[in-house]
Amino acid sequence: MASKSEITAKYIVKTVAPIFNKKGYVGTSLSDLTEATGLTKGAIYGNFKNKEELSLEAFNYSMRFVLGLIRERIEAKSSSIDKLKALISFYRDYTKETIHLGGCPILNVGIDSNHLNPELLKRVDYIIQKLEDSIEKMIIEGIKCGEIKQDVNPQKYARLIFSKLEGATFMSVIRKDEQYLKEMTDHIDYTIDTELKI
Repeated sequence: MASKSEITAKYIVKTVAPIFNKKGYVGTSLSDLTEATGLTKGAIYGNFKNKEELSLEAFNYSMRFVLGLIRERIEAKSSSIDKLKALISFYRDYTKETIHLGGCPILNVGIDSNHLNPELLKRVDYIIQKLEDSIEKMIIEGIKCGEIKQDVNPQKYARLIFSKLEGATFMSVIRKDEQYLKEMTDHIDYTIDTELKI
């Protein structure tokens, strides 16, 4: 059974995660945090050492949610090609899936923390590497199972797929146009069918 302190800490993180994601580490003020949670400064910082620790926990919360959705989609599929396409399908509606979080945590927090918050940037980099590694493993498994061509470079395609997805997310958000993501996910599906699939 969770203690009152643990329940309060979870409530704070869940409540402030979208604020940090939208406004950034520097842009989020103490009054933003107290207003959103309905708690005092003392109550917030009685659970967290400082704003940096809270922003890190907020990012972790957002990413656990996103990674959980991705895992559900992927684990529902059996073949490597279907797993890759499930990931691509998730990104097709990514802005809708993450709107309540304040948008894409990797994109928002990554840009915001660059040059400003080394610890947060380090965590974003870790998540990017984790996602790229996951794509790479799917491709390697596909090669082993005879679904993906033997001469495919798994690391190269993992990096290409992930950077195209995040790039299209950036363009969809900045231009307020979902077509960037829809067209890019169609393009990646076509790449999987023509360059990877046997």
